[in-house]
Amino acid sequence: MTTVQRPMRADARRNYERLLAAARDAFAGHGTEASLEDIARSAEVGIGTLYRHFPTRRALIEAVLHDGIVTLDAQARELLESPSPEEALLEWLRHLMAHATTYRGLAVALMSSIRDPSSELHGSCETMRRNGDRLLAHAQRAGAIRPDITGVDLVKLVNAIAWAGEYGENDADRLLDLVADGLRRRDR
Repeated sequence: MTTVQRPMRADARRNYERLLAAARDAFAGHGTEASLEDIARSAEVGIGTLYRHFPTRRALIEAVLHDGIVTLDAQARELLESPSPEEALLEWLRHLMAHATTYRGLAVALMSSIRDPSSELHGSCETMRRNGDRLLAHAQRAGAIRPDITGVDLVKLVNAIAWAGEYGENDADRLLDLVADGLRRRDR
C-alpha cells in the first residue's frame, strides 16, 4: 500500500523553513552538536514542533545538508565527462572536503552514518560513496589511480582529513594533496 503525503500547511512550511534557517546558523556557530532547544527557540517554535519535523538530530542535519548533497551529486555527474579522469576525481574530492567541513562535527556524523543504514544521513553518505565509486572507477580504468582503492576508502579519507582539521591546523588542502599522491599508480 502506497501512502500519499499531503502538502504541508502554510504555517507548517514556515516553521520548517525557520527551523532550517535556525539550524544552519546554530551549526555554523556551534557545530552539529548545537542545542536543539536553542534551535527551536531561535526559530520561535516549541521543541515539539522541531521533533515533529525532524525526529532526530541526524534528520535535521540531513535536511540542512540536502542542497549541498544535490550539488555534490551534480558536480560528480559533470566531472565524469572530464577529459582527465584523475583530475576529475581529485576535483570532486576537494568538493567533498568542502562539504565535510561545512560544520564542526559533521565529519564524525557522516562517518558514523555511512556504516548505519538506519541513520537519516546514510542515504546521503551512500550517494557520496556511489559518486566516488564512479569517478574512482573512471580514473582506475584510465590507469591513473591504484586499483586497490575503493569509494568507501575515499569517503573515509576525506572525512578523516575534515575531522583532523577541526582539532588542529586547517591544512586540509595539503593533507588532501598527500592522499592524492598516495592514490596514484606508481607503475605508470
